Amino acid sequence: MNTNVYQHFRPEERPFIDEVGDWLEQVESQYAPYLTSFLDPRQTYILETLIKENSELKYSFYGGYETAERLRAMIYPEYYEPTIDDFEIMMVEVKYPVKFTQLSHGKILGTLMSSGIKRDYFGDIISDGERWQVFLSKETANYVETQVTKIGKVTVHLEERPYTDIILPKDSWTEETDTTSSLRLDTIISTVYNISRQRSKQLVESGKVKVNWTVNERPDYVLDLLDVISVRGFGRIQIQGLEGKTKKEKIRLRLGVLRK
Repeated sequence: MNTNVYQHFRPEERPFIDEVGDWLEQVESQYAPYLTSFLDPRQTYILETLIKENSELKYSFYGGYETAERLRAMIYPEYYEPTIDDFEIMMVEVKYPVKFTQLSHGKILGTLMSSGIKRDYFGDIISDGERWQVFLSKETANYVETQVTKIGKVTVHLEERPYTDIILPKDSWTEETDTTSSLRLDTIISTVYNISRQRSKQLVESGKVKVNWTVNERPDYVLDLLDVISVRGFGRIQIQGLEGKTKKEKIRLRLGVLRK
């Protein structure tokens, strides 16, 4: 991978850039497809950019359903035509006593992570308000099904379901446009949720904010295209477009927003 590509991305993204370079080299040398684990939106953007700029290889993304947020990527030579089955994604439903308890995205995510499963081995967690479904890589599905028998104090059972039984997620992103003086993390939170900069700074410094699924306690952290920001108690924000500046030098943003 040409080291000049580093300048277009953050220093902390270099290990992932190197990993993508290894994937591309493997596909080119073996002339065979390569399937990645689940990537977040920022990672898919980086991968797509690097392939377009550094390779003649093709690529496709799939996360188990049409509007999935976390996706597996297939990188392949020109001769190859991937099918949905090639992405090796399994959908499981969390079976639990619906009448007596409630589950949440955070509880399910926490249980999966604490059972020793890396975040890149499973995709989206979706719900219609009652039913919950999780998208898993097939290579880890059996392990997950045997390990996850409780979520909190609730006894659960993970059951594989066909894609024809997918639920319609209750939460949906709304597209919003806004302007901001800066792409700082605390500034974006303040702008979107209409709270003071001091309040947004406190949320960040107290560990209540994640950027791309990792806790980020730096209010001055500069966001970029396709970053996903999770703010506990408020919802989530995705930077979907950076669309130039206003006459007053404010940055025009196209956002996806989930409000709690």
